[in-house]
Amino acid sequence: MQKGIIHFGVGDSMDTYMYIKSSTKAVASNGKPFLTLILSDKTGEIEAKLWDVSEDDERNFSGEKTVKVLGDVQNFRGRSQLKIRNIRLTTEQDGVTPADLIQTAPLSQDEMMGKITQYIFEMKNPNIQRITRHLLKKYQSDFLTFPAATKNHHEFYSGLAYHVVSMLDLAKGITALYPTLDKDLLYAGIILHDLGKVKELSGPVSTVYTTEGNLLGHITIMVNEIGKAADELNIHTEEIMILQHLVLSHHGKAEWGSAKPPLVREAEVLHYIDNLDAKINMMNRALEKAKPGEFTEKVFALENRSFYKPTFSE
Repeated sequence: MQKGIIHFGVGDSMDTYMYIKSSTKAVASNGKPFLTLILSDKTGEIEAKLWDVSEDDERNFSGEKTVKVLGDVQNFRGRSQLKIRNIRLTTEQDGVTPADLIQTAPLSQDEMMGKITQYIFEMKNPNIQRITRHLLKKYQSDFLTFPAATKNHHEFYSGLAYHVVSMLDLAKGITALYPTLDKDLLYAGIILHDLGKVKELSGPVSTVYTTEGNLLGHITIMVNEIGKAADELNIHTEEIMILQHLVLSHHGKAEWGSAKPPLVREAEVLHYIDNLDAKINMMNRALEKAKPGEFTEKVFALENRSFYKPTFSE
């Protein structure tokens, strides 16, 4: 069995199959074009540069292709980067498909949907429950396959649903500790807060932002969707406005993308749960690549910090 990307460190040579998650063309200082490739497998991803590319290279090594790559892992500004020595498209003889290389959530779609359905079933407020069930059913197929982002956290197949399930499990523990919190409101906010990403993003693999995503963003999209659902279900109560506020404020601050700061208790808690789950996911993925007694590569989304892995960590 071939080693996954996560098991290669600086100084190692790689001769393995990978999936081109994205391919971006640029021009070097010498005037020659090159490609920045994000190569992935089920264990992780790595950036690579392909220099002096031809028009055929641009076509062959575009996104959503599977390739056989030979190269060396180098350190570039605190992050691992693959220096490609040879790259080719796979053929039928290789016996490798994109499904063999695309990273997916550690839980199955059925498991995740079962857990989310149970949380909705536990809701006592009929208005909140109906709105949540209606919107989840409307976008269920995409919700279960899309990533939670194009990069940084839960950027893998079914990552959006996995992010929501992790947040719901966190919320269950928090509401047990703080029983004054409105569980229905918090659970609904968690399920709906990122659901607009099924319109903001292009799809489950090789994901980019759509025109609607670039112009409106998932927060605005979801606030509008809640309003439309309320009209369709003829629910015109305060719960609708509060749910919209939870979605609108879940990034916490204006500089992080929130139109409003959290002004409802459950909105504040939602923001912290979202932030905590995203950050732990980023740290875990970085630490998986590090050996005990070493620092991780720099994590750009976490203030470009490197994290130490204690020697007693397994």
